Amino acid sequence: MISVRIKKAFADFTLDVAFDAPAGVIAVFGRSGSGKTTLINAIAGLVRPDEGRIVVDGRDLTGVPVHRRALGYVFQDARLFPHMTVAQNLCYGGVHDRARLVEMLGLGGLLDRYPAALSGGEKSRVALGRALMSNPALLLLDEPLAALDGLRKAEILPYLERLRDEVEVPMIYVTHDMSEVARLANSIVVLEGGRVAQSGGVADVLSHPASVALLGLRDAGAVLLATVVAHDVQDAVSVLEFEGGRIVLPGRIGRIGKNIRLRIPAQDVILARVAPVQISARNVLPVTVTALQVEEGAGVAVGVLAGETPLLARITMASLREMELVVGAQIFAIIKATAVAPADRD
Repeated sequence: MISVRIKKAFADFTLDVAFDAPAGVIAVFGRSGSGKTTLINAIAGLVRPDEGRIVVDGRDLTGVPVHRRALGYVFQDARLFPHMTVAQNLCYGGVHDRARLVEMLGLGGLLDRYPAALSGGEKSRVALGRALMSNPALLLLDEPLAALDGLRKAEILPYLERLRDEVEVPMIYVTHDMSEVARLANSIVVLEGGRVAQSGGVADVLSHPASVALLGLRDAGAVLLATVVAHDVQDAVSVLEFEGGRIVLPGRIGRIGKNIRLRIPAQDVILARVAPVQISARNVLPVTVTALQVEEGAGVAVGVLAGETPLLARITMASLREMELVVGAQIFAIIKATAVAPADRD
């Protein structure tokens, strides 16, 4: 368990944050200037709070010097030592679990190279390995993929997933990219103006109707775990099952039996009172309305359940009246097969 309650006042900004989160990957998400980096630096001991406590797995880090906090830190830029080889960079902070981490991060063929000969993704993997070989009690990652292009991000995300699943080190992961949150994180803390606007499990927070106004249509939405059950060669689609039904997606996705996280933005969910027929959308799910939240303007955020899996949609006030939606109504959610971006479902 990680418990943070801190306050730090600056001339033009005040960070006033309180949250508790279970071990795992905790995403800290927010717009530029929301306080993400200030928060992670306070946890690292690089910024001293005016008041409060930081507790990691029962250990109070408040007032503990930086070098005694047993933390690993991965910055936006890898910050490798240019005069050292990859092997020397990795061992700079320690040699904990060296062979396993070299294998997990795919660094075996890079050990004799110098940073100047590495790609951006390779540098990020070395930085991750160096931080983990110091045997940290907590790993801090401050937008580690922000400097990478789409191809390099796609290269490193599987390594981060494997670290999440196989290395028992809790992580605090700062990002402004919701696709990274949906793919990696177990919990999320959303910052706005230096304060916690929302926090909790990723699926619960992102699918809450209040998230539409807070995060926007593109970032608010469902995150669900589905299992690949079939590949249809003739139609070039994959069939996945989750607790609330089946979803068909284009292309060959993973192997049969593989569990995959899917992110379905609120903007890509259409609601219908009756089951539609002869439409191009491949996914029609029976759902129950659980929440209606009127937003500023003419929008309404609608929370629904497919089985026990929460989904989120946004409709207009006119649609709300015409459909006569109320909490408890049995309706249908329509999701285009192409609505789930490849970066979110690999």
